Amino acid sequence: MNYKLLTILLLLVSMAACTASTSPIEPKTAGNPIAVTDNTTTASSQNYTDSILVNGLQRYYLIHLPASYDKNRQWPLVIALHGGGSEARNMNQLTDFNTLADKEDFIIVYPDAYEHNWNDGRSDPAIKSQAENIDDVAFISTLINYLVQDLNIDKKMTYATGISNGAIMSNRLGCELSDKIAAIAPVAGNIPQKTASTWSPSRAVAVLIINGTEDPLVPYNGGDVSFLSLKRGKVISVDETVKFWVARDGCPAAPETKQLPHLNPNDSTSTTVERYAGCRDGTEVILYKVNGGGHTWPGGLQYMSENFIGKTSRDFSATETIWQFFKLHPMK
Repeated sequence: MNYKLLTILLLLVSMAACTASTSPIEPKTAGNPIAVTDNTTTASSQNYTDSILVNGLQRYYLIHLPASYDKNRQWPLVIALHGGGSEARNMNQLTDFNTLADKEDFIIVYPDAYEHNWNDGRSDPAIKSQAENIDDVAFISTLINYLVQDLNIDKKMTYATGISNGAIMSNRLGCELSDKIAAIAPVAGNIPQKTASTWSPSRAVAVLIINGTEDPLVPYNGGDVSFLSLKRGKVISVDETVKFWVARDGCPAAPETKQLPHLNPNDSTSTTVERYAGCRDGTEVILYKVNGGGHTWPGGLQYMSENFIGKTSRDFSATETIWQFFKLHPMK
């Protein structure tokens, strides 16, 4: 085995939402976030990088404001969390959330993880943010508080999604920030085995789960998050993750099931939708089971070869599906 090549491959695969760019994000300000003070946006003010100080660490994030942004009205907020080894700037390239935000009138924020990885609850000593127990929940909580004031965010319409490490982190936010986050949508990321018995949200949270059955990094049936011989903590299965949320949201035991239309003849995947409706406080839990799908964002960028990450479904857009779900589930 060529170990130099193996190291490069491991680095690439860990970047679950990556592109070729890997340079660090620089803040626009010296530590205090900028404020949008007028009722119009320009190309430069629509997209900006900023930072806040949390527990002694300068934490960075990207903002995209829709072209119609007006501070005199309240706005929904979507928090989109990148995958492990990646960074904030790559999430829009993977998902194209910015285009949808302009069309549907919501604000999207892409936070940056500490040293490129979220402290998602796996307690992996090889991941710096987890070994040092970086408080990413406090980061996102502080960020929400700031944006509510700075951008006039609707506190009942604050949501979180992410892929891989970011998906696992969105599960954590749904549990530990359920007082601030109305709904979550993890993609290709299950609940950590270590926290499955301890996480307890304070309120019902609407949950949309999207996972590929042939995910080679985060196994659909649970176990080690891994690539080749590199292991990065254990997760429970997708079915157990669904049961976790069904139990905490007080959902009916049996779901409604349907098959999505096969829209793309070149797509060898298929998608089964399991919907647990009628849960507490108007919430629901929905699973999009992508049969044959990989460690990917349906409808998004095939950011690496299928040999490494598996197939990307082209029968639906995860980005649009997630937003339509979020719109239906403001906090009650």
